[in-house]
Amino acid sequence: MYNVKSMNSNEFIDHEEILSTIAAAKKLATSKSTIDRILEKAESCTGLTHREAAVLLEVTDSEILDRIYISAKKIKEKIYGKRIVIFAPLYLSNYCVNNCIYCGYKCSNKIARHQLTQEELKLEVRALEAMGHKRLLLEVGEDDEKCPIDYMLKCIETIYSEKFKNGSIRRVNVDIAATTVENYKKLRDAQIGTYLLFQETYHKPTYLSVHNGPKQNYEWHTEAMDRAMQGGIDDVGIGPLYGLYEWRYEAIATLMHAEHLEAVFGVGPHTISFPRLLSAEGVDRNSFKYLVSDEDFKKIVAVTRLAVPYTGMILSTRETIDFRKELLDVGISQISAGSCVGVGGYAQRKGVDKNGVEEKPQFNLADHRKPIDVIKWLVKDGYIPSYCTACYKEGRTGDRFMPLAKSGQIANFCHPNALLTFEEYLKDYADDELKDMGEKLIDIEIQNVPSEKQKNKALKYLEMIRNGERDLRF
Repeated sequence: MYNVKSMNSNEFIDHEEILSTIAAAKKLATSKSTIDRILEKAESCTGLTHREAAVLLEVTDSEILDRIYISAKKIKEKIYGKRIVIFAPLYLSNYCVNNCIYCGYKCSNKIARHQLTQEELKLEVRALEAMGHKRLLLEVGEDDEKCPIDYMLKCIETIYSEKFKNGSIRRVNVDIAATTVENYKKLRDAQIGTYLLFQETYHKPTYLSVHNGPKQNYEWHTEAMDRAMQGGIDDVGIGPLYGLYEWRYEAIATLMHAEHLEAVFGVGPHTISFPRLLSAEGVDRNSFKYLVSDEDFKKIVAVTRLAVPYTGMILSTRETIDFRKELLDVGISQISAGSCVGVGGYAQRKGVDKNGVEEKPQFNLADHRKPIDVIKWLVKDGYIPSYCTACYKEGRTGDRFMPLAKSGQIANFCHPNALLTFEEYLKDYADDELKDMGEKLIDIEIQNVPSEKQKNKALKYLEMIRNGERDLRF
């Protein structure tokens, strides 16, 4: 029985409700008046229900699709402007006790395994900081013996303690296996930013079939965000792995998960991620029958932006350069840059064990550009690369962030903060070409700060950054 406020994942992600939603959407998708009404509601930036969004997912008419894409871009820019948040994943350990059929770290793979020591971690942080990164997403395989919560907490402490001439890593987000309320409290106390956990698939029979090990517990995994928020973590991030099951099912279930968090905690997901299944060691993506086409994937991204306008939408380097550009246009607001999905890859640690067996990445990437090249690419298209972490530092998280995002007032904070962090990047990491491009963009975009008072303050802060100040924020 579907119950959005239930704490039972089989009720807030109700199988029959999803099937009913898909069936109803197929009938309504031919009604122009219905689609007009849904799009009109979406363009008010108040969001859509999973049933309304499902109708748009069924659209195949090219003219209506273009209208969906234009609306998604308009909504994203109304709330997020031209800002694109930049981050990098940092893999700490590839030990894993699970045997998930889609993952290169599955325990049946005969690859070298390694866990970073604290000294090795410092080298990784230094390499990432030298690229200009300020936000990291910590990644580990699931192994409570090799990688207990205390190891994670020590790593977070080490990362935050590393200081550089140009500052430090300012925000650590964490992606670890579903755990207890008590452990989430420990992560909160360690001052993490967002806790992310990918559902992989919301379709329970598929979930059970693709997992083998502790992760196979569907309820424990799907209810993890409830426990995280009960543990005091304000910001959580969700998202399925597209390609494990039928994409409509996954997209609708993701929106139902967002509705559940909003209904129970008053705060929806801070981020929704959009990973697509890729090949990896021991994983041939072509052996999976639910792979998602570019056309359908673009529609998923755009409709999600219409349905959950306030959320940060994340795209990784799994996607090609050209397709990443396309998806930025219809809703994506956060991207990784210069990613390494192996342990110790940023400092170029030699990943070979004593028997000569090589480590392997968790999956194969499509975008291998250096961060500075990604930044230039964004600037050429008029986007503002943002390394901002101000909301975390100023306490604008959870139910304090959402009203600002939903009303669009967050632009008075995020827009100038993005410009300030980009100015830092230009001064500390950019080459002459990027400095010239970036300063011209900042001169234009500073005029678009909505509040005159905030604009004048931002101009003052920009001058202070040019004179050596760092980490100024609204």
